[in-house]
Amino acid sequence: MSPSTSSGTGAVSTPRPAGPPPRGPMGGRGPGGPMGGMAPVVKAQNFGPSAKRLLGTLRPDRAKLIGVLVLGILSVALSVSGPKILGEGTNIIFAGFISLQVPAGATKQQVIDQLVASGNQQQADMLSSMDFTPGAGIDFDRLATVIVAVLAVYLLAALFGWLQARLLNGIVQRAMNRLRVQVEDKIHRLPLAYFDRVQRGELLSRVTNDVDNIGQTMQQTLSQVIVSLLTVVGVLVMMFLISPLLAVIALVTIPLTLVITMLVARRSQKLFVAQWAATGVLNARVEETFSGHAVVKVFGHQKDVETDFAAENEAVYSASFGAQFLSGVIMPAMMFIGNLVYVAIAVVGGLQVAGGLMSIGDVQAFIQYSRQFTQPLSQLGSMANLLQSGVASAERVFELLDEDEQTPDADPAETVPAAAADLGFTDVAFSYSTERPLIQGLSMRAEPGSTVAIVGPTGAGKTTLVNLIMRFYDVDGGVISLGGLDTRRMTRDDLRARTGMVLQDTWLFSGTIRENIAYGKPDATEEEIVEAATAAYVDRFVHALPDGYDTLLDDEATNLSVGERQLVTIARAFISDPRILILDEATSSVDTRTELLIQRAMSRLRQDRTSFVIAHRLSTIRDADLILVMEAGSIVEQGSHDELLAARGAYWRLYNAQFDAPTSDDESDPVVVIPEVVLTEAVPIVSPGAVPPEPPIPPDPQVAEVPGEPSTRV
Repeated sequence: MSPSTSSGTGAVSTPRPAGPPPRGPMGGRGPGGPMGGMAPVVKAQNFGPSAKRLLGTLRPDRAKLIGVLVLGILSVALSVSGPKILGEGTNIIFAGFISLQVPAGATKQQVIDQLVASGNQQQADMLSSMDFTPGAGIDFDRLATVIVAVLAVYLLAALFGWLQARLLNGIVQRAMNRLRVQVEDKIHRLPLAYFDRVQRGELLSRVTNDVDNIGQTMQQTLSQVIVSLLTVVGVLVMMFLISPLLAVIALVTIPLTLVITMLVARRSQKLFVAQWAATGVLNARVEETFSGHAVVKVFGHQKDVETDFAAENEAVYSASFGAQFLSGVIMPAMMFIGNLVYVAIAVVGGLQVAGGLMSIGDVQAFIQYSRQFTQPLSQLGSMANLLQSGVASAERVFELLDEDEQTPDADPAETVPAAAADLGFTDVAFSYSTERPLIQGLSMRAEPGSTVAIVGPTGAGKTTLVNLIMRFYDVDGGVISLGGLDTRRMTRDDLRARTGMVLQDTWLFSGTIRENIAYGKPDATEEEIVEAATAAYVDRFVHALPDGYDTLLDDEATNLSVGERQLVTIARAFISDPRILILDEATSSVDTRTELLIQRAMSRLRQDRTSFVIAHRLSTIRDADLILVMEAGSIVEQGSHDELLAARGAYWRLYNAQFDAPTSDDESDPVVVIPEVVLTEAVPIVSPGAVPPEPPIPPDPQVAEVPGEPSTRV
């Protein structure tokens, strides 16, 4: 999935979490991050509406579903006609056997009259329902015709059944493809607030495990449900044609089946919902633990993690065992009922044959039909666990699809010239919750080429301003404008395409270094990639790697150091050539020497661009055009470096705190401030139009530079 967030239409207003996220998308350390809290389990929907909505995913293939139904009817019709035809074969064999037991030359009526005269009325009644010729034996020609007919019927039924299964398989897989697309698109339309409150493992469980479970459920049950229901109807028709009395006896199984299934389903459905909810929590725990594996080891929390895992794993086991056990009761119960009906049909059918009311072939066919009748009912019962499991997963996916989306882009959207880089805040107000105001009445203007630094203690809300610029959140009041146009009148894609971001927490995907740099400009040429890499000093270390720019990075890019990963992200921002540049402690992971190099490159990159710098080391932003000082989520001061120092307020305290000498706990100890000359190593931020100075760069002990040769690591 792309890390960007696209806009959507037909959405409702963006919900917000109860409190401000510590970092959100800028740092990935909000409640939805690796060490965040668990997402609450939402109450599941009813089985019926959820199952109906799940079937609605097949609607685009309704024409093919009609074909599936037609093939199913043909297959079932042929299958249910088989026992009736086979019963005729039994009648031929039995009639031939009886014909050998009576004298040849007599007629059938004479044999029956003799039995009546001798007092064998029951035998006479039985023979009266049979078609035989005394002394003729078995008619093998007729028997062969019946056998061929049975084979043809079952072969055609199997062929139609195979075609139905193949067609249905394509329908289900296309439906799952569409569902995955819907989930993917939905994730891009979700607001940042959703990812702040939902744990990544829980979200991944819905996107992967639950969608896969839905596909498997529909694949395994949909065809069987269609065939089973058609078989029940077809068998009932045949049974009523043969013997209405025996058909009524067989119908007793239907209400018993429904009662048992409903009783079990009500209890097991709750357990299936709990099973998949617990699975999501367990996945979140595993993802969280693996992501923070080093932290867990360092602080010695292995046993705590194992204890939490064991408890959550036990919850999955308990819910799964209960759900499978209860749903597994249905099949044995159906088999028991089927056996009772079988006995009843055998007894009553025998009496019917003895009374001459039915032929023995019809009884045999009816017994087969009784098995065919109870078997699909048993199959439907046994599929209850699969259906409930799949519907429980569908509910979780539908909850994701029903989440409130970010506000839609303006339609029609407006745009500004490509070179526009002046950004303004006019009486901006924003808060994550109404009970906790965050920004009130903020007004400022950043001209092209100017640099706005945002400083303050950790958790002061510095990243919130950047979130507002990027429209990860929309303001509650006031206007943020680019080139004089309210950014809410632009599409999010247009706004973000003009913005380059370098974050404190690096993000690289699995791929080559070249691909990661070109992510900022997919159509970049090789020369542009190398130019950006050289400007960001990636070229200084990339030649020492086994495959240079084609070096493949793994999932966590562990084959690069933290600083090297940071340089690659900076090169990615360089190549995108943004009009607005956001730097969130972009040099926090590199050494001092490399930081000087990067600051020089940043000075070049900032020319004719509006830059927002989030900084903790105040020495790096002393020459910013505007410094915003934040405390407890509010802008408490703003001005230049000299103005804020002269005011001796919050900025003055922060500035001096960074250079305090070690003191005791006694607040009466004097504060020793290191002379200003110590800060001259840092490269000042350049004013618009000025040429950046070239600070002296100490030699790199890891790089040996040979004239005319690429730099190589020693």
